[in-house]
Amino acid sequence: MNTTPGLVCAHHHLYSTLARGMPAPPHTPTKFLEILEQIWWRLDLALDPEIIRWSAMLGALEALENGTTAVIDHHESPQSIEGSLSIIADACAEVGVRVNCAYGVTDRHGSEGAARGLAENDRYLSEGGKGMVGVHAAFTCSDETLQAAADLALRHQVGVHIHVGEGTDDHDAAQRLAPLATDQWMIIHGVHLEDDHGLAGTVVHNPRSNMNNSVGYARPARFTNPIALGTDGIGADMVEEFRLAFACHRQDDVTATPETSWQWLAAGWDLFPEAIDDRVTWNYDPMDAWHLAYTPGVRPVEVEIGDEIVWQNGESTRVDAAEIRARAAEQANRLHKKLADL
Repeated sequence: MNTTPGLVCAHHHLYSTLARGMPAPPHTPTKFLEILEQIWWRLDLALDPEIIRWSAMLGALEALENGTTAVIDHHESPQSIEGSLSIIADACAEVGVRVNCAYGVTDRHGSEGAARGLAENDRYLSEGGKGMVGVHAAFTCSDETLQAAADLALRHQVGVHIHVGEGTDDHDAAQRLAPLATDQWMIIHGVHLEDDHGLAGTVVHNPRSNMNNSVGYARPARFTNPIALGTDGIGADMVEEFRLAFACHRQDDVTATPETSWQWLAAGWDLFPEAIDDRVTWNYDPMDAWHLAYTPGVRPVEVEIGDEIVWQNGESTRVDAAEIRARAAEQANRLHKKLADL
């Protein structure tokens, strides 16, 4: 069997696609909070509509190239909030990739900034966009903002998409969020959660990002919550993310098998069920957990989303990949110059 449903990236930051090669931060960060302050919180301040669009276009194209037909995205652009989710959704639609959008609400830019983020989630969902209510992380939000996000999600009958316990700075997140969380919530990272944290929702494991930020191993097998796999913005190669998730699990527990990590990958279909009807034909057979755990270089040869073949013979059938890469490179240069000037 070398055909699977479309894969799902359960947590992405499409806006980070153009971060590659960005200028070094003013000082070398040595702690997770410093990484946020000196890299990612500076990056999101530099985003504008054109950068957002081409970052999403390139990120969607790269997802397609790796057999990922559905992306659950978490976005933040404090200087360009209004309409940002529609820009991302339209870019993904042009490439042909399914997307679920959320804007990450935060009080880092004051109560007005939080209100604008809530309004963008409300606007997008009210207009029929597929998405959730985003929150950056509990430690960057007041209790009032967290309550407002939870209430908005209930009103739209969706979940909240939020980073939880990624670093030690978010140590009291579970206590603050437990009264609000529902089974529809997406709990991203969970590295520093207790085993019995009491939060409802799906925990999304991002092994490569956790290693990159040196925040520790989440040990997701310890949780009773459903577990899914995301990339936290480092591409959308979900076969590779599965392979790394297994390696981390195996290092922690020599009795671990790749079947567990494959179950985490398959949980994406519960979060984004439309992807089950997509079809990806791969260059490798069989597509099962034990083979894939030890086989590099597995790539799709054809991708069908809905009733349309969107990837065939090594290229997109809908868009010009060379043009997307060229336009994305132009916007990356703009982004990097803006960062250098901050």
